[in-house]
Amino acid sequence: MLQEHLQGAILGGSPEVRRLRAQIARLAASRAPVCIRGETGTGKELAARAIHAGSGRRRAAFIAVNCGAIPAELVESELFGHLRGSFTGADGDRPGLFQAADGGTLLLDEVAELPLSAQVKLLRVIQERRVRPLGSCREVPVDVRLLSATHRDLGKEMACGRLRPDLYYRINVMELAVPNLRQRRDDIPELAAHILGRAAAENGAALKGGAPHNGGATFNTGAALSRGAPLCRLSAEALAALQDYPFPGNVRELENVLQRAAALCEGGVIEADMLNLAPASAATNGASATNGASAADNGEEMPVDFNRDFSIDRYLQGIEASIIQQALTKSKWNRTAAARLLGTSFRSLRYRLKKHGLD
Repeated sequence: MLQEHLQGAILGGSPEVRRLRAQIARLAASRAPVCIRGETGTGKELAARAIHAGSGRRRAAFIAVNCGAIPAELVESELFGHLRGSFTGADGDRPGLFQAADGGTLLLDEVAELPLSAQVKLLRVIQERRVRPLGSCREVPVDVRLLSATHRDLGKEMACGRLRPDLYYRINVMELAVPNLRQRRDDIPELAAHILGRAAAENGAALKGGAPHNGGATFNTGAALSRGAPLCRLSAEALAALQDYPFPGNVRELENVLQRAAALCEGGVIEADMLNLAPASAATNGASATNGASAADNGEEMPVDFNRDFSIDRYLQGIEASIIQQALTKSKWNRTAAARLLGTSFRSLRYRLKKHGLD
């Protein structure tokens, strides 16, 4: 039953995904903290939800919080709660996320973004299984399974002093690595089927099955939808282009590409030029920028592929698109918050989103 659920929740038949499902099934049976590693857009939260769904806590709450999206001064209040009057603006008692997840699972996404002051208190909560809301002199018992997720190298974060070693060893009892899309290119047709099917369902289009068009992929989710417009399908060339593309933004970028192409598709067939994929060198360098973020933070030289098609303009565009995607991910696609993270105006961010096809 769990395997059936995992196959429905985590799509793909590649060896990497089969290994991922097997690991999730084993981790679901445990109560130990799990650290989920993976690049931005790979589906770390999806893996966390699958662990929860396969555990004995499945009937209780699953709560996910992006640690990087919470202002530093509010982190402790969000996680541990507060009492009325404990700080300016605290107009009433409020339970924290640990209390809200009592009996269930709490995912700390981008856990490396937590300020050190909050890390100290988090460590005590993990050890004692009790929280003390701000302004309270009483501790409250909580029963929470803690999962964490990050796209960073936590070992390097610890070495640089941005992550407490004692907290690192507490949250990293068990580790789950989520493969990037470049490692599972054979899953792209199935993922595309799901994404285009969902897009059609959301748009109220009729889904029509049938043989692939010129070797492309036609998708039918079987949803009960209003009859009328056919579902867009990928030509063989478009599908090949997707499988050749490095996808620095992983599944999230694939979803963005297909949703945009489906919205612009008028003839029912999505051709390769309608995907608006970045040039290969820019995309590859954009992936290097995403994956080398911690290296850049540490002052290390970032690799550049100086091939015959190299262009500094495309390279910089790839880096800019990657950074914007990271800011959007961290802010849960709240554009105002993303603009604030990027240190730019909302109008400027809107222009850049349009320029990179991220709108």
